[in-house]
Amino acid sequence: MDLVTAFFVFMLAGFLGMDVIRRVSRLLHTPLMSLTNAISSIAVVGALIVAGEEHGLSTWLGAIAVFASTTNLVSGYLITDRMLRMFKRREDGRS
Repeated sequence: MDLVTAFFVFMLAGFLGMDVIRRVSRLLHTPLMSLTNAISSIAVVGALIVAGEEHGLSTWLGAIAVFASTTNLVSGYLITDRMLRMFKRREDGRS
């Protein structure tokens, strides 16, 4: 796949993702965030494969992708955990 085709696919996926996210009900954002966490974990694996193939520019780009995907993954899990704690009942009887 050449660079222009890869950039076109990336751009198309970005527009498709923005359109899908915009139409989702606010009640479904937590399960959707869990799904994006799973996708981020796949991106981490792909970035690790790209970073380990050869030395040079692809290694640096793969390392940047690993950092960005890991940051997205960890922050997604932290936000999901915080949102799920909001729905739990407190032990002292107050809701």
